[in-house]
Amino acid sequence: MPPARKRTRTYDPAKIRVAVLAQFRNVRQGVHTLTEEQLARPARLGEWSVRELAAHLTMAVETVSRNLDRPEPGAKELALLDWPFATAARAGDIADGTRELARDNPDLDALYARVEQRITERLATAPDDRLLAARTGAMTLADYLVTRTVELVVHTDDLNRAAGADIPLDRQALAACTRLLADALAVKAPGASTEVRIPPYAVVQCVEGPRHTRGTPPNVVETDPLTWIRLATGRTEWKTALDEAKVSASGERADLGGLLPLMG
Repeated sequence: MPPARKRTRTYDPAKIRVAVLAQFRNVRQGVHTLTEEQLARPARLGEWSVRELAAHLTMAVETVSRNLDRPEPGAKELALLDWPFATAARAGDIADGTRELARDNPDLDALYARVEQRITERLATAPDDRLLAARTGAMTLADYLVTRTVELVVHTDDLNRAAGADIPLDRQALAACTRLLADALAVKAPGASTEVRIPPYAVVQCVEGPRHTRGTPPNVVETDPLTWIRLATGRTEWKTALDEAKVSASGERADLGGLLPLMG
């Protein structure tokens, strides 16, 4: 008898819209409080400064508005779970665009205000099934907004760590980010021998091997959402997280080090 097919996770588009706007407002308020000394610190992301990272965060949202202003593509090209694996090729373009954006917009308050106004106005009338000509491939607006929770949550965490800030993470945005990256692991390593638990937001089964049917799985990995996000995006190494007791892993198939990061 073939194994049961896993159902693709769905997201409530209305909640995701609220989460994206809420997290962007959190970042806008946090960036407003940063001093020039904080903005000049290294962001620990290549050669970016915190100022450049703060500018880059606006790109995560402005790309939605910009794509809604463009003609709608003829067909969908990218499913939501394809997106995490389609981003690495754009790293060079993103870095160049970020430096240019920061240079051309020294007034971060004005930049954030303009971006927030544009996204709020455009989301007020755009339908969820509207296709966007994203550089990674044409996606529905509903799917693309889920990817924005990843961009916003990951880079808010980057900003907090680099600048010593305490910008809050919207709960719905954190949940969506965690779940999308957990599901991406299950896509990269299909199977059901290992259970990865990221309470309170996600549990996925992955890795080829004997299928678990009842009781406690023989291979279990458990961690918190932020540690998982840092592992999945290459901010933290697997061995470091284990050594610091940020991850518990039991069983011969519980070593995820060779599967991470999922995104560069």
